[in-house]
Amino acid sequence: MSPKTKARKKQSLTGRRAVHALVVTGLLGASAYLTVELRDQRPEAAPPVRSVSGSGPTTGAKAATGERRFERLANPARTVVRAGDGAVLATFTDGARTAVLTGPSRTFTEPKYTSAKVTTDSWVRLLPQQWKEGSEKAAWFTEWFGKSLGSKDPDIFAFSMEYLEGAPQKKDAQGLVYAGDAQFGPLNPGGSEAGDMRLEESDFYDYLGIPYTFRDGTVEHPEAKRLRAMDCSGFVRTVFGFRARYPLMGKDVKGDGLPRTANGMARLSPGVPVLELTGKRPAATDRLQPGDLVFFDIDRRTGDRLDHVGIYMGLDTDGKPRFISSREEANGPTFGDKGGTARLDGNGFYATGLRSAKRL
Repeated sequence: MSPKTKARKKQSLTGRRAVHALVVTGLLGASAYLTVELRDQRPEAAPPVRSVSGSGPTTGAKAATGERRFERLANPARTVVRAGDGAVLATFTDGARTAVLTGPSRTFTEPKYTSAKVTTDSWVRLLPQQWKEGSEKAAWFTEWFGKSLGSKDPDIFAFSMEYLEGAPQKKDAQGLVYAGDAQFGPLNPGGSEAGDMRLEESDFYDYLGIPYTFRDGTVEHPEAKRLRAMDCSGFVRTVFGFRARYPLMGKDVKGDGLPRTANGMARLSPGVPVLELTGKRPAATDRLQPGDLVFFDIDRRTGDRLDHVGIYMGLDTDGKPRFISSREEANGPTFGDKGGTARLDGNGFYATGLRSAKRL
């Protein structure tokens, strides 16, 4: 074999070895890339209830990219946002500010009062204004949706969990305690374990311990004995109003804000009725979505007045519709079963007392 032929053969062999090395390197790189991708796509480990929310605002994660389509549905009239693969990204109801966005899965637990857990990928947030058909074309929505979809900033559920029994206190820059274990109300001197052991009428400003001026100029002052307490409607006003910034009314009056009592919220507040108030138990609850307010008639002494309100959380791990509210029996906010199973199905205390639901 001539020297030139030997050189060409050696060069060819060296080239093949180089190509082989590049292929192997490429495959290893691709393997590492896919491993990272798959790891990133796995559902996040659901945090315990105490670590669901952050202590301050954070930057929203990047919204999912790719094709999106906006579909119109009825009963109630709403717009559903779908990804290119058909997965639901968000739901917006005409006439309501409450929006449900799909995000990382979370699991909420309250083992002291229930063995049930609520695992959900629903994040409930408030739109800057009421939704109407075609709002997806508005500049305000484009900006809001870009920041909100995929964000892990605290939502309605995260706010709610910050008042359960044992929840740690959180303070603002001025030292004001704005979150932490909340009671239902002060002890009733004439009450008993059988009923009315604790007084109602504790609102969010009682919990905070500061005077509050409403938009109409009305000033309400807290009572010292009600510090760190909120009744059922006070809890809803704390979560939706004080924390999520939904407008609040000082009294039970009709307007563009949330009235003071459960009865006022059901009959006078803005929003969309999703379970009509007929005076009887609704035949079904399938129209509910996470974040809806649910109203009950559970005290015969109140007549036709609705006397309890909670926030619908969705289905628990037993497939049962569960809600959270502030209750006398548990002495504060809970989605557990002390004093009555916190489900909307079956023949339990709260299920049989359910009367209506509204989407703010």
